Amino acid sequence: MITLRRGREADADAAGAICYRAFKTIAEAHNFLPDFPTSEIAAGLLGNMIQHERFFDIVAEMDGRIVGSNFLDERNPIAAIGPITVEPGDQNGKVGRMLMQAAMDRARENSFAGIRLLQASYHSRSLSLYLKLGFDAREHIACLQGPAIGKPVPGCFVRSARADDLAACNSLCFRIHGHHRSGELADAIALGGAASVVERAGRVTGYATPIAYFGHAVGETNDDLEALIGAAPAYLGPGFLLPTRNGEMMRWCLAEGLRVVHTMTLMTIGLYNEPEGAWMPSVLY
Repeated sequence: MITLRRGREADADAAGAICYRAFKTIAEAHNFLPDFPTSEIAAGLLGNMIQHERFFDIVAEMDGRIVGSNFLDERNPIAAIGPITVEPGDQNGKVGRMLMQAAMDRARENSFAGIRLLQASYHSRSLSLYLKLGFDAREHIACLQGPAIGKPVPGCFVRSARADDLAACNSLCFRIHGHHRSGELADAIALGGAASVVERAGRVTGYATPIAYFGHAVGETNDDLEALIGAAPAYLGPGFLLPTRNGEMMRWCLAEGLRVVHTMTLMTIGLYNEPEGAWMPSVLY
């Protein structure tokens, strides 16, 4: 019998081990590197999410043992699902669907304008599940990785984001997406140095939180994204994410020595506005 409950701090190690094994198994089956290099790193991430008051956590148990977990990021007007993982030996049953449904129900109960996630393109089973649950595919996304470019863009000044940048950054995000991501940005600023802004002529024209797998970015133009990517000391995690239809940015990244590691699909339910400007999603959306 499968039961669902809220996560506890003590669940982090078991849930993290499952998260690591699940991503490793499916990635290596398709000759890709796993998202998490070790079980400890996965456990650290999930433990932080369990402790965060604006993440909803859900754990699946079967016969008294943890077999999966899922998370809902509630920091912004749009809710984000993930990471969702199920013990490899217990996949292809009801666990994944139950974990997804619990997160979706939570989002609807709390009246979020929309729900989003990113799906690994090589994982056809998850694509099928999300489509059945009502998600629509919106964007083809590339994960890029490589040595830091370390290249400034003329006319663009990149610096660490401050708390007094929040209003300008939120306004920019709203102009591009039709909603802000203030909760994520505030968290990144509070970490000190995690978030950055780009200025042109003394005006904030882009920001990132940071250039990484779990970071997103927006800019008025591709110059702003180039400046943010070029100033990043490294691209944490598997890499950073970029819509492949932004051919100009994709070609710039490839010309600067970055490589496409894998691709993903941005999927949504509810509010979705066609972005107007330059942008990069996080692995959540």
